Amino acid sequence: MRLYVTALPPTDAVTHGLLPAAARLGLETVLLTDRVEAHREAYRGLDCPPVVVEADVRDPGAVAARVRALASRFGRPAGLLSNSDHLQAVTALAAELLGLPAKPWAAAVRCKNKALARSVLAEAGLDVVRCGQLDPALPLSELASLAVPFPAVVKPREGVASEDALLVTDLADLAARVAEIRTRRPEATLVVEEYLAGDVRTYDTLGDGKSLYHFGSWRTSLGAPPHFAETRMEWAPRLPPAVEAHLRAQLAALGVGLGACHTEFVVDGDRARIIEVNYRLIGDTMDLICAELLGIDLFAQVIRLHLGESLPAGLPDPVGLARHARVDYVTADRAGVLVAAPPAGEFTVDGVRLGHRRMRDVGVAADWHGTNRDYLSAVHAIGPDRSTVDKTVEEFLAGQRWVIEPVVAA
Repeated sequence: MRLYVTALPPTDAVTHGLLPAAARLGLETVLLTDRVEAHREAYRGLDCPPVVVEADVRDPGAVAARVRALASRFGRPAGLLSNSDHLQAVTALAAELLGLPAKPWAAAVRCKNKALARSVLAEAGLDVVRCGQLDPALPLSELASLAVPFPAVVKPREGVASEDALLVTDLADLAARVAEIRTRRPEATLVVEEYLAGDVRTYDTLGDGKSLYHFGSWRTSLGAPPHFAETRMEWAPRLPPAVEAHLRAQLAALGVGLGACHTEFVVDGDRARIIEVNYRLIGDTMDLICAELLGIDLFAQVIRLHLGESLPAGLPDPVGLARHARVDYVTADRAGVLVAAPPAGEFTVDGVRLGHRRMRDVGVAADWHGTNRDYLSAVHAIGPDRSTVDKTVEEFLAGQRWVIEPVVAA
């Protein structure tokens, strides 16, 4: 029996998470992608490389047909899943076509489409966030017709990773930002919605279609506006009961059930005002850190859910953990070539497990985006208490150098 996985570009979640977990479960993996060479290169030297095959991963019928055709060569599918934001609905529908356990594809569409998610939550009487859509052809002169208060946020309706998500202060600022985004995404529908002020948190869950397990929450620090790049994550699993109940009601209204789900929200009194729901694991190496922090095989749990298994008893209560964790993202502040950075590695300092993961290699040139694409490194620490963890991370960062030099024109 084989595990089939759909993917766009290679990610740490697949390379260091799902593939090793599948091997631990005794499953060989077939990876379907439209970027075959990038994946084969990413898995060079990996102990448990998948079979990488080309497929039209944005078409559910094509995915289902490809899996059926491959089954005679590689084995019948035990499960089909994806950790890609853009492929959740496609993969869920393909799994359903194959008679495999599947996320509810309609829920995946609701979560992905930010305007649709807003309308579903409003119709359920759970939260009203004033929001308007901007079709690609809408003239800038008609932006004033949107009944959205300022400050507001403009972003792609199906966007990810804070890419092209920008805070705007007035109508002129909105028009300038929309024009800017359209140069990069001329075909994208944008949304403009009221800015949700407050303490930004995450709510991370696993579900088996019947019950939902909350495996953690993080307090999120953001970079300077108008961008929303995450700069620090601090473990904060305890939520007010009313806030958590409100979150669960909203996820239920959206139809979230089987699999992993990552929700970003702000706390507003007894309410959880959702920023967005990503129907997959938390990203940017946070999934790997959660697994280490909780002491569970998180990726194996995700796979088991897509094999049709129920959530097991005895999963740890994140609130009861006698540990604290923090993740800092070292972020480029300009375009250029990374010419110096500390080596990747893991260390133990004063009882704290500290890890440094490179997210851009030395010698790589990159533009500046104001998003998570600017990450150079992730530095994480897990220790007995907050003060010890903070001290360890800050001393490590103070003793290291990341140097970016401008690209010299030929």
